[in-house]
Amino acid sequence: MLTIGDKFPAFKAQACVSIEKGQEFAEITEKSYDGKWLVAFFYPKDFTFICPTELAEFSNRVGDFADRDAQVIGGSTDNEFSHLAWRKDHEDLKGLKYPLIAANKLAAELGILDKDEGVCLRATFLVDPNGIIRWVYCNDLSVGRSVDETIRVLDALQTDELCPCNWKAGEDTIKVD
Repeated sequence: MLTIGDKFPAFKAQACVSIEKGQEFAEITEKSYDGKWLVAFFYPKDFTFICPTELAEFSNRVGDFADRDAQVIGGSTDNEFSHLAWRKDHEDLKGLKYPLIAANKLAAELGILDKDEGVCLRATFLVDPNGIIRWVYCNDLSVGRSVDETIRVLDALQTDELCPCNWKAGEDTIKVD
């Protein structure tokens, strides 16, 4: 698995960006959000049980990420047509506010494919505006992630200071004399 300090791979992926006829798909690359932080999260499969809870919560919090100059993208090994069908089928996913990419190749390059199932692990990457991975968070397939923790770590990284255990935005950082 790629880790902190590694360059996030160059990628080109088809994405489901809407459920409106004629506006469903777009191509997304690593350059689509130049100059922004990237919050790239991956989930195992469309039409499952834990995944929609994560996708909906990232969508609910997309404004919090935008306030931090960060773009959210989600992805799995499913293709853009599966993403579209799932979004149309699941009430909580109809209004997603970020793209869902078909991430087969990217997931393999990131090293986040489950060895037994061949699907994406529940991995989250915070990538700085220079394309460098600054945080990786990966859960077992059976455990959903914490969007609050993703925002907390993004806040900490953006201070460019030393942040103690359980630090939250607005709290003191550690000053070294």
